[in-house]
Amino acid sequence: MAFYDKKTDGLILHTSSLLEEAGVIHAVTTRPGGASEGIYTSLNLGRNRGDAPEKVQENYRRVCAALGVDIHRMVSSSQVHGDLVRRVTEEDIGKGLDREIDYDADGLVTDIPGATLTVFGADCLTILLYDPFKQVAGAVHAGWRGTALGITERAVERMVSDYGCRPEHILAAVGPGISRCCFETDEDVPRAMEKALGEAAFDFVDRKENGKYHVDLKGINALRLKRCGVLTTNIDVSPDCTMCASEKYWSHRATEGRRGSQASLICLREKI
Repeated sequence: MAFYDKKTDGLILHTSSLLEEAGVIHAVTTRPGGASEGIYTSLNLGRNRGDAPEKVQENYRRVCAALGVDIHRMVSSSQVHGDLVRRVTEEDIGKGLDREIDYDADGLVTDIPGATLTVFGADCLTILLYDPFKQVAGAVHAGWRGTALGITERAVERMVSDYGCRPEHILAAVGPGISRCCFETDEDVPRAMEKALGEAAFDFVDRKENGKYHVDLKGINALRLKRCGVLTTNIDVSPDCTMCASEKYWSHRATEGRRGSQASLICLREKI
């Protein structure tokens, strides 16, 4: 399985072949094809970055049209780099775009057809989850703090506890984010990973001659998925590094924080 780019209505949507073959609507957005201008050029989906609201709204309209989802049935959250996962109900539909968000969460799960779960990144990873047997979807924002706390595992656990999913049935797409090549850190990040994973963390950390470290967040999240029962063959990992490909993706580091945000979206198809 692999990710590939799908060009639709002027947009470039990064797509997991694993999820596509399973029939679930999803995408990771990229920078081209939007209405935003200046430092937000052009497809910015971050509503709290300082971009003109009407431009952001138009960007959402374009993405929803390309995916064939209802713009009024989107759900997002206030991301805080934690490990809380929210079960999305009908009462949450529209929060983030049509209505204000009244909760913090870095993971969302639901079994509601037509609800589009949306998480944001700009170097942080975004991870989409789908159980084709129980028809349950999940979306996760995983920065290094959330990765250390096990946000991805918490989402899988919530799918199991709330909807009766089986981990071996869950498909996972680990999206683009800052990769091992560019994620240079101080000692606090590898220490957090070692505390969470023990010696297994060492496989995902390189120490450099300058005393800094390079950390593989994609590999760590894939490991955490496997540890909670997701099959290796059911994990799709994007090779794209947001900092290396900062013309294609929003990268917080590459832009020194003057940026927009891309989104990862997943939506269960309406029952016929």
